[in-house]
Formats: sequence, structure tokens, C-alpha cells
Amino acid sequence: MPARNRSVHVAKIVRRHKGKQYVTYLLRRSYRDGKKVLHETLGNISHLPDRLIEIIRRSLRGEEFVSAEEAFRTTRSLPHGHVDVVLRMIRKLGLEKMIAWKRSRQRDLVLAMIVQRVIFPCSKLATTRDWHTTTLAEELGVEDAQAEDLYAAMDWLLRRQKSIEKKLAERHLAEGGLVLYDVSSSYYTGRTCSLARHGHDRDGKKGHPIIVYAVLTDAEGCPVAVAVYPGNTGDPTTVPDQVQKLRAEFGLSRVVLAGDRGMLTQTQIDTLKKHPELGWISALRSEAIRQLIAKGTLGRSLFDEVNLAEIHSPDFPGERLVACYNPLLADQRGRRREELLAATEKELEKLGRQVARRTKRPMPQAEIALKAGRFINRFKMAKHFRLTIGEGTFAWQRDQESIQRETQLDGIYVIRTSEPQQRLCAEDSVRYYKLLTNVEQAFRSLKSQLKVRPIHHRIDDRVRAHILICLLAYYVQWHLKRAWAPLLFEEEDLSADRGRRDPVAPAEPSAKTQRKKAARQTADHLPVHSFETLIQELGTRCRNTCLLASDLSHSFQQLTEMTSLQAEAFKLLKV
Repeated sequence: MPARNRSVHVAKIVRRHKGKQYVTYLLRRSYRDGKKVLHETLGNISHLPDRLIEIIRRSLRGEEFVSAEEAFRTTRSLPHGHVDVVLRMIRKLGLEKMIAWKRSRQRDLVLAMIVQRVIFPCSKLATTRDWHTTTLAEELGVEDAQAEDLYAAMDWLLRRQKSIEKKLAERHLAEGGLVLYDVSSSYYTGRTCSLARHGHDRDGKKGHPIIVYAVLTDAEGCPVAVAVYPGNTGDPTTVPDQVQKLRAEFGLSRVVLAGDRGMLTQTQIDTLKKHPELGWISALRSEAIRQLIAKGTLGRSLFDEVNLAEIHSPDFPGERLVACYNPLLADQRGRRREELLAATEKELEKLGRQVARRTKRPMPQAEIALKAGRFINRFKMAKHFRLTIGEGTFAWQRDQESIQRETQLDGIYVIRTSEPQQRLCAEDSVRYYKLLTNVEQAFRSLKSQLKVRPIHHRIDDRVRAHILICLLAYYVQWHLKRAWAPLLFEEEDLSADRGRRDPVAPAEPSAKTQRKKAARQTADHLPVHSFETLIQELGTRCRNTCLLASDLSHSFQQLTEMTSLQAEAFKLLKV
């Protein structure tokens, strides 16, 4: 009887020999010859990968296979990872509930502006265009928003500023705790905003008006509140407003306010003394230190064995003075002064040669004085030179006595505080004052990373709302940086280390941080990033929209798989 019912299949043969198991995959053709079932081996495919063997098995059973390109098409790919992490952090912090308890169109627009400011800061018009190049607009349902909608949401947000700041203060400030305060400014491009005035420019943009803004933070630099002032506002004049805010709006009767020597001037300290329940920490100006040295209250002999000493002076009744000496700072100031003196001398020598060349028509005394004043003020060294100016004559020399007097101040600074010894020891007074670097870091991030400047808004309240959005974006960024410290060029245990370090000596990164920076790798061999490059790395995780080739009316979305670095960044968020 002829053979019939032939079929081809993959046979799995398992054999055991001397305690070991051997698996063989054979491509066989089975057929029936009468009542017998016979097998014909066509080939041994054991050398093929398991995945390919499985495909052959399924194909022989009748399944059809197509390539990925034939199965579906990817129609769009939007960066999603950075949007996802920022939104996760916002929800972990409860920031959306701080802005408004119930979800609304305005709240979604504000959140979108905050996220955009963190991942890619730009103007409001550019924002409405850029968030369509990521999943941000889809995530918050604001795909149809226009610039005018953002302006309306900013107006809505500004009306809620006091409520938001009060909630932040309740979370981050406490009775008797330390509050950091500082003021900065940013230049303004335009002429219509009444807040834009010419004042003390900190951005180096000469000729532009500026807008002043002040920030309150907790001891770690976490932002709590912001206030905006006209550009010609002096830093010290903003202090009473902040005292009022702490007491009346935040309901804090006992806090310690830390401000730099330019902020907490004697006038403002006198104002603070009217509120004994408010403590303060600041530093003396160089003129006051010079007077202490002249009166014998302060001298270098104090620092023969220690770099910190508490002193007392009748010129500062009811205050504690903590004098500090940093030899590295002394060397740095000495070198810097010598460089400036040499640069000034170079300019004066040029002027001297100009005057000497004018023999037929000598240079007038007034012209010489004008040029000399411009030269010696360029490097702020006028106090260290003696000038002799006449009709067609010019001479100069260093004022060695003035230089010597300033040399005595090199490396010396004096912290002043109202806090008694039982509340704040001398070492912690210095540490607390140095914490002002945290609020200075806030300004650096606002300007360089979150792009608070240049300011384009023409309406005062829009400027205030813009700066408030930047502050809320920094609030999110501050917490992201803390969570991602192991992946960033940042100190991971900075708060704990501060309590152990010498308060006067320059801060040095921990051994762990030094190793991380030197190797540019984490302990888990992941690359170390800046905040900006880590955000970019997270943005490479995309949300892909795909269509089935067999049915173009049906689509599905698929996320790019995380890299090990992205997975670690998500893990550190603990959400």
C-alpha cells in the first residue's frame, strides 16, 4: 500500500546519558504506511536559536508571519520621559492641589507652563508651539491652547499667589526656624512696564532697565515666596515687606531671618529690633570691621590658635559678634587686589604718556582729571592712589597706608546676630549665615536654567505672574535635584556634612562626591549628568503611535523601553 498523509513537523528528542540531558531538534516528515506511522528525518536544526526553532514549529502548523514593518506603522513619536518625571514629581509634592484644589482649565495651563519651564524654558508663544513636540499638551489636555489662554491663566494664578505661598510656608517653615532672604534683578527688554526702572543691574546688561525680585526660602534653599519690585528699589527697603509677610500672612511669630550685609543694613536691623520675637543673622560691613580693628576690639592675634572667636563691642549693644579668619580667603583677596592695582597702574601709565606727548598744547587740568577719574574707578582702586594733576602735568603713586589698612581686613569677616548663645552657638551662627548660598543658588537656577530673563511682558501683573511661575518651576526642580543627587554632579549628603565641617574653612566636597566627579560615573557605573543633560536623556523615552497594517482605522500607543539610566532616575523619585 502506498504511503499517504505526509506531514512535516519539528520533533524534540530528549536523551539522558551519564546524568546529563541532551536535547535535539529534528525536522521530520511523518507518514502512514498501512497501519504503521513512519518518520523520515529531513535535517537536524538543533544548532539554530530557540526563537527561530519556535518560528519554524509554528510556521509548519500553519501560522503566517510578517515583518514588523508589514504588521504596523509608527505614525508619530513624541518625547515623553522628561514630561512624565516632572509631572510625577508635581503630583508627589501635591503642587497641583496647592495651586487649586479642583482641576480646571486654568490649573492645567499653569501646570503645563511650569513643566515647560523645567524641561525647555521659552516665551509663552513658543510654549504653546513647543509643547506639541512632546506629550505635555496631551497629558494635561491643553492641545488647543493659544498664547492668550496662557496670559489669562497667568492672571488667574497671580490672584492665588498668597494662598499658594501660605501653603508652602506651612510645609517648609516652622516657628523658631531659619528663613533665608535675598534680592536679585533681571534686565527688561521694552519700555511699557512701569516696574522696569534703571537701578543696580546684576546681569551686566548696561543700558537696560531692570526689575527687582526677592525670594524667601527655608534653610535648605527650598523656595517659599517671591515678591517683585520696581527696578530702582534698594535691597534693604524690601525687608519690612518680608517681615510683614512672615508675621501677618504666614502667621509665624518666631523665626530667624538671615540676610547678607547689603540687605540687613543698620537701618533695617533697627527695624527688626522693634520685633524682639524675630531673630536675625547678618554680617558687618568692612567699614565697621575697620573700626573694630582701630579700637583694638578685633585683631589678628585672636586667630593665632583658632579661626573663630566671639567678641563684644559697645557699638553693637544687644548683639553677638563672631569674628572669623580664613587664610585662603586672605590670600585670594590679596592676589586679587594686587591684580587690580597693577591693572590700574597700567591705565595710569597710558594717561601719563598721553599727557607727556602734549608739549605744544598741554592737556588741560580738567581733561586730565576726567580721564584719570575714569581710569582709577574702572577697577574700584581710587582709594589706593594719590594723584597729582596740573596744567599739562600728571603724576601718581600708590597710597601704601590705605593699602595696608585694607590688608588688615583680608580674610576677616564678622557675623552679627541677635540670637543668644543658648539658642545659637558661635559655630552655628557662621554656618547659618553661609546657608545664604542656598538662596543664591536659587537665583542662579532661575536665571541660567529656568530663563527668568529676559522679561518681555508689558503688564506689571504679567511680570509678577511670570516670575511666580519661574519660582514654582524652581520648587519642582529643587526637589528633582535632591532626588537625583546620586546621578548628578551634586553632593548627596550635603545637609549632614555641613554640621560636621569646620564652619570657617572653605567647603570641600566629600570623598564620595570627589570619586563620582573624577570617574564621571556613579557607584552603579551609570554616567553622571548635569540636571539639563539628564532631562534631555529622559526625553529620549518616547510615546509612539502605531497603526495596524491590516486595519488602518485602529491605532495603539507604545512607550520606548527605559534605559538603565532612565530606570534609575524613575526609581529615585520614589513615586
